[in-house]
Amino acid sequence: MNFSPRPYQSLAVKRMVDQPAHLLALRMGAGKTVIMLLAIKAMKAKKVLVVAPKRVAELVWHTEAAKWNQTKHFKVQRVLGNAAARKKALAADADIYVINRENFSWLVGELPNWPFDCVVIDENRGFKDRSSKSWKSLKSVRDKTKRLYILSGTPAPNSLLELWPQISMLDWGRRLGRSLTAYRDKWFVPDKRNGHVVYSWSLKTGAAQEIHAAVADIMLSVESDIVLPDRIDNVVSVSFDMTEYEEMKEEMMVEDIVAVSAGVLAGKLAQMANGAVYNESRAVRHIHDAKLDALEEIVDQGEPVLCLTSFQHDQARILERFPEAVVFDGEPSLKAWQKGLVPLLLMHPASGGHGVDGLQVGGNVIVWFGLPFSLDLYEQANARLHRTGQKNGVVVHHLVAIDTIDEQIMEVLATKGDMQQALLDAVKKEFA
Repeated sequence: MNFSPRPYQSLAVKRMVDQPAHLLALRMGAGKTVIMLLAIKAMKAKKVLVVAPKRVAELVWHTEAAKWNQTKHFKVQRVLGNAAARKKALAADADIYVINRENFSWLVGELPNWPFDCVVIDENRGFKDRSSKSWKSLKSVRDKTKRLYILSGTPAPNSLLELWPQISMLDWGRRLGRSLTAYRDKWFVPDKRNGHVVYSWSLKTGAAQEIHAAVADIMLSVESDIVLPDRIDNVVSVSFDMTEYEEMKEEMMVEDIVAVSAGVLAGKLAQMANGAVYNESRAVRHIHDAKLDALEEIVDQGEPVLCLTSFQHDQARILERFPEAVVFDGEPSLKAWQKGLVPLLLMHPASGGHGVDGLQVGGNVIVWFGLPFSLDLYEQANARLHRTGQKNGVVVHHLVAIDTIDEQIMEVLATKGDMQQALLDAVKKEFA
C-alpha cells in the first residue's frame, strides 16, 4: 500500500531532510512515525537509532515500516529484552534500531564508539529534564550524532520551561541560551516561592511570542488538515461517606506540607478518592464503592468502554465487579477490542499514552476512574480514541469524588495549568 502524505506531512519531511536537527511537534494521530520513516528514506540515513517508550518500541516502528510500499524495505531491529538479547539485536544487520527509553543509558555505556549517525527521540518524556539520566546520556553522544530529531505531540504540556532541555540539545543552546538559568532570566520571573526557594515561574510579558519566534526554524508545529471527531467532556460527580476519608487524612496529618512529600500525600488522597488505599504494609484498605457504581451506570449503556486506572487495587476492584473486563496486554486485547469482543477494557494511562494505534476502531467512550497528575499522560491517553479513524463522537467521562483532591486536579486539567504547583496547592488545601 502506498502512503499518500498530506500537505503538512510533506512539509515535515522536507524540514527534517533539509535540517540535521529538528523538533517535530504534531498532535496525536498526525502520523509522526511515517513522517520520520519517509524522512529517513529521503536523507538516505545509514545507521538510525530510535528511542521510544517501551510499548512503542515493541509494537509500532516495525509494523509501521512494513505497512507502506515506500518504507517496507527497511529492516527494523528491536533492541529489547535482557542484556544478552539486546546485545544480540545490536549485532544484527539492520537499517533502524529501536530501543526503549529505559535502556538508552545502558546502550550509550555499551557503545563507546557511537555508531549512529541519526538518532530519533520518539516522544520526549524523559528528555525534558536536564537532570534526567536519559538527557545526560543523550548529551554525552550529541557531538557524535550528525542528525537528531525529537518527535512529540506535547513538547511543553506544563510550561515553556520544558522547551529548553530539548531545544538546547538540538542546537547547543544557540537559540534559548546555553543554560536553563540564562533562559529563565531572559524570559521568566519567579512566581510562587518560599523564601529563596522558587516553586514556579511565570512568563514575562511578550515572552511566549519571543520564544516561539526564536525556535520557529528548528521546531515545526503546524495545524494539520486532520479532521478530528467531536469530543464531549463529561464530569460524573460521586459522593460517599467521608468518615473513612477524614480518618485517613488525620492519620497522615503533618505539621508542614513540603514539596518533597507532596507527591506521596497526593497519591494517598487520590487513592482514597477512588475508593481504596494501600496502608504501610501494602494491604488494601476499602474506603467506598461510589466510583464503581458510577462506572457500572456507564457500562450498562451497552457501549464498549475504555477505562483508565492508575492503581493496581483499582483494577482489581473493577475486575471483581466486572468479571467480563479485560486488562490491556498489547496485541491480543487490542485485536479483541477492535472486533467488539471487549465490553470494558482496563488500561493504565502510561501503557496507552503513546504508540497504541487502533483503539479508535473498537469504541468511543473513555472513563477516567482516577485522574492523572500528568497533563501529558492525560492528553495522550485521550488521543487513543479521539483521533483519525474514529467514526463516532468521543465521550470522555471523568469520575470526580466531591470534596476531594479530584476536584483540584480536574480544575488544572481543564485549564492546562502547572501540574506540579497545582499538586502542592491541592495537598495544602486538603490539609488546611
